[in-house]
Amino acid sequence: MNNQDEIIVEDYENAKSRYDDREVKDFDDMNLKEGLLRGIYSYGFEKPSKIQQRAILPITTSNPPADVIGQAQSGTGKTATFTISMLQRIDTTKPELQALVMAPTRELAQQIHKVHACVGGTKVVDDIAILKDGVHVIVGTPGRVYHMISEQIINSATIKMLVIDEADEMLSRGFKDQIYAIFKLLPEEMQVCLFSATMPPEVLEITEKFMRDSIRILVKKEELTLEGIRQFYIAVQKEDWKLDTLCDLYKTLVITQCVIFCNARKKVEWLAEEMNKRNFTVSCMHGEMDPDQRELIMKEFKSGSSRVLISTDLLARGIDVHHVSLVINYDLPRYKENYLHRIGRSGRYGRKGVAINFVSRDDVRSLRELEKFYTTQIEEMPEDVANLL
Repeated sequence: MNNQDEIIVEDYENAKSRYDDREVKDFDDMNLKEGLLRGIYSYGFEKPSKIQQRAILPITTSNPPADVIGQAQSGTGKTATFTISMLQRIDTTKPELQALVMAPTRELAQQIHKVHACVGGTKVVDDIAILKDGVHVIVGTPGRVYHMISEQIINSATIKMLVIDEADEMLSRGFKDQIYAIFKLLPEEMQVCLFSATMPPEVLEITEKFMRDSIRILVKKEELTLEGIRQFYIAVQKEDWKLDTLCDLYKTLVITQCVIFCNARKKVEWLAEEMNKRNFTVSCMHGEMDPDQRELIMKEFKSGSSRVLISTDLLARGIDVHHVSLVINYDLPRYKENYLHRIGRSGRYGRKGVAINFVSRDDVRSLRELEKFYTTQIEEMPEDVANLL
């Protein structure tokens, strides 16, 4: 086992004979195609992040191509890791589909894609027309991807690489059966790469069913809490007092951008309505909204024309909004793994951020469980919190 700062490569002695195991601190030393390298620098990347230093070479140089599980905290460049690797693997001289990326939400799929996104809420006929012209990469959500493959609209025989983003979400709860169904329709020799900020043991167990001798590049659990994110709680005696607490907090803080998380769609809508009644300008988003409406709200928030967004966990995973300095958990998340994804909306790529948790008497136990799970301490919010934003 090799321990380099945050990264652990499991089964190291066995794995290093199969791929280039160096920690590569410069994109120039990754043997990337010249056009790809130029593209990386044109996007503003200067130096690879920790996960990029350790995962790009295993994905791109292993022979035969090795399956890889990559875990690193939110905002550290996982999307760029698999995008660069995928583009390196693709043979652009062949006008055929070679890589498939699956993500849990329409928003995340659209954020990743610079190729073609197959997601629900759009016309299948539009997808068919684009695919007939030929694409190298498809990014999609499981439902639409399964439909397109099973109806033979997508020719899956030429796919040589599958990436599953937010793998812990995709291999648990709602998506697992769909993912299995898709796997049965894909080539056996295909390379599989999974990425997520959290990778619970039960999910790692599931991966053994469809990954072959995978290289696991994992962050140590005690290092999962996000550096640069100050975490606080506000003790709220009753659930009913949270709204007044939020309004008082809102008045005292000058916020660049803020995301407020609630656990249920109805609460998101209710809170947005109550805040608007009190002349606070907020927008809200949840999974049952019309896709066009969600897209518009996301666009406004990313552009900065909307500064406060109230959302369910739909937004917790993977959505990068550069100026989010504050995350408020109006409700503590139902699943401990989602806490990391939520507070990772602030402080991305080393920027500072603050996470504030509203904790009623019923929530105290859940707060303690979060502290234990992440080996962290969530302190009571100080009076000078405004100075930290």
